[in-house]
Amino acid sequence: MDYELTEELRMLKDMAYKFASTEFPPLSKECDEHEKYTPEIRKKAAENGLVGAWIPEEYGGAGVGILGNSLITEELSKVDMGIGLNVVAACFGCESIFQYGSEEQKKTYLPKVCGGEWVSAGAFTEPNAGTDVAGYRTKAVKDGDDYVITGNKMFITNGTVCNFMVAQCITNPDQKKHNSFSLIIVPADAKGVTRNKIRGKMGIRSSDTAEIAFEDVRVPQGNLVGKEGRGFIQLMHFFDTTRVMVAAQGLGLSEACLETSIKYCKERTAFGAPLGSFQLSAKKLTEMAIMIEALRGLVYRSGWLIDTGKPDYHLAAMAKFYSGQTAVFCANNAVELHGGYGYIDEYSVQKWYRDAKILELYEGTKEAEILTIGRVLQSK
Repeated sequence: MDYELTEELRMLKDMAYKFASTEFPPLSKECDEHEKYTPEIRKKAAENGLVGAWIPEEYGGAGVGILGNSLITEELSKVDMGIGLNVVAACFGCESIFQYGSEEQKKTYLPKVCGGEWVSAGAFTEPNAGTDVAGYRTKAVKDGDDYVITGNKMFITNGTVCNFMVAQCITNPDQKKHNSFSLIIVPADAKGVTRNKIRGKMGIRSSDTAEIAFEDVRVPQGNLVGKEGRGFIQLMHFFDTTRVMVAAQGLGLSEACLETSIKYCKERTAFGAPLGSFQLSAKKLTEMAIMIEALRGLVYRSGWLIDTGKPDYHLAAMAKFYSGQTAVFCANNAVELHGGYGYIDEYSVQKWYRDAKILELYEGTKEAEILTIGRVLQSK
């Protein structure tokens, strides 16, 4: 086995970190305090091939695969997970278009997102159904050559800044629940679409999150992604891929917590000795380091397997679950090691503490990942 990254991937990793460490810090605090989205950084990132990097070159991406995209996500999240999300999630929803869309759809949407001109969104979660995907109620009814869409979506990343969204809708209500859904591309400026920014989030406050209402929104039937009635299965495959990206977010944030804590423990003295010389401090740092290395293995291997055509979505679910556990653990320890300083906004660890929690909630809660992993284990 060869656990070394290729030279190309190492260069990509270094470039992503240099970009983030140069572009993010001047805006990080302001964006967190005022919940400001960062289109200028997204466009610069696109110029450097960091947006939709997993998308093949023929559709405008850098063609670095899921592993390469995970490395980018890791490094951006190491500096600011919220601003980093504005870069790596600018193509959120495009996964379904690439996996199941027509050639015309791929050529219409993917290059403009990768080039920084457009932003996409995945309109899935609803006010009364998040993890319960089969509980979605938004409907798309055929009328002539169109679909007429009615319903509500909640907690939609990029919701007020996107140019289009891929929405999960009921198109075949007479079919069994899992065969009743379809994915449909909806222009954000279509008549009947209302988008309201959600404010007051605990963390990732620079990332745009919205509530969306569809009131008799008319879109061509040609906007159907893949086959009608296959939306549930398509969405499950979508999450199987994007969970690796979310897991990489947790990896980057956890690394930042550890690196900052090590530095602080060397500089800070207590009772006449460096903070890091005390066994309890060393224990916290050691446990953080062990969890990070275990998570790195899960993230890198999950991405590599997808790229080599041997996806293990069981492993991807493990990576997503462990990412949240690791990030919350490392952020909590970082705050504790910084003591009172960790509780004020002069130090980044308090922000990382707030950012970390979302990793146990979105893209499938930690409880949902447990159920997924448990079903696979018992099906063998």
